[in-house]
Amino acid sequence: MHITKDLVAASATPLVLGILAEGESYGYAILKQVNELSGGQLEWTDGLLYPLLHRLERLGHVEADWQTPPGGRRRKYYRITDQGRAELAEQRRQWAAVVDTLRSVWSATQSITSITAPAWEAG
Repeated sequence: MHITKDLVAASATPLVLGILAEGESYGYAILKQVNELSGGQLEWTDGLLYPLLHRLERLGHVEADWQTPPGGRRRKYYRITDQGRAELAEQRRQWAAVVDTLRSVWSATQSITSITAPAWEAG
């Protein structure tokens, strides 16, 4: 299934903040986690993630520093701030409202479709 750019863009901030709410991480690990959490349906690129991380950093939602784990290579690690946690809570409220509204619309549409469906389409 192809997920449109608009939907990917709209969901990017709450996804990244939600991942970072679980603990600090670096870019490649975030990309991998998004792919795994979505069952491969969201395949983000560096071109989507890094500008988003830089914007979240400018807004004060995340902070970052360079670290070199033992035996590893130097990476920029990101972590959510208190301001970022507040933004994540607001994003969750907004997405819950959107999802509830979509469920209502789809439920109503399904009821209407089943009522008006011709006999040969029923069952």
